[in-house]
Amino acid sequence: MRLSVSLGLWQDRPAGEAVRTAQIADEHGYPEIWVGEMATYDAFALATAIGMRTDHVALTVGPLAVTVRDPMMIAMGAASVAELTGRQVNVALGTSSPMVVEQWHGRSRAGSATALRESVMALRPLLDGKKSGFSGTRLSSTGYRLRLPAPRSELTVAAFGPAAVGAAALADRMVLNLLTPASAARLITDLRLLSRTTRVAAWVTAAVDPDAPAIEQIRRGVLPYLAAPGYGEMFAEAGFEDVVWYARSGPHPKELLAAIPDALLESVALIGDSVEIMDRLDAYAEAGVDEVALVPVSTEADPFGEATLKALAE
Repeated sequence: MRLSVSLGLWQDRPAGEAVRTAQIADEHGYPEIWVGEMATYDAFALATAIGMRTDHVALTVGPLAVTVRDPMMIAMGAASVAELTGRQVNVALGTSSPMVVEQWHGRSRAGSATALRESVMALRPLLDGKKSGFSGTRLSSTGYRLRLPAPRSELTVAAFGPAAVGAAALADRMVLNLLTPASAARLITDLRLLSRTTRVAAWVTAAVDPDAPAIEQIRRGVLPYLAAPGYGEMFAEAGFEDVVWYARSGPHPKELLAAIPDALLESVALIGDSVEIMDRLDAYAEAGVDEVALVPVSTEADPFGEATLKALAE
């Protein structure tokens, strides 16, 4: 199985740690860094900084919210990073959350599933250096051609529901986030009915020999998903129906955190010693996952996730 690294961008850690984590991944031979976008750095700016401070690693920028960034903007950003860093730059797309799209950006998520599919269709020729000529239901881009060299980026779609899986079937890769191997297997089965060639990656939080703060960081990361549609059902199926029911009853976050057992975390994360984690990686491989993008936990005991990345590289 291929292992890459996705930057955690942990809210309780200094934002600048992301660059050092990328450098550590590069030093230990990981082939690719996923550069997401949350509340700190612009993803293209961070990818450029990483490209200029590493030696070999390829970059995937995103997932970028398709109802926030238009195809021309994304293509120009990818070409800019590729030209400035000399690296392979790929693009990941997603629909993002209502909080990010509707509250932070003041945009509508209406038709986001259609926009996701149309973004893949509109971006492919743009990233290959062709003049844009796409007009869809939610998106359009006509008459623009990159002046910079075409990055010829691979396209990845972040998927969970059926519509996103359908969009991923048009892309080079589908990426899954915070899923049990069983749930991943079902989505991959759906994908294979539509595409035999789209590769599958999974973002999985990782902590080798974690201490208590590392476990708590993973617990805080899982918390927002417990009551979410689809995710709640997944955790219930994995044996945590009581926790899902409690999460959907509206408790205070501190009370909900205290109710999340370690076993629930272990169902969607790589936690333990190297042997235990390798067994978990095997479970994802058996589900049909081609690549795991490690999201290394960063704590005072293991800043930048360095110990985790080193152990799993070996």
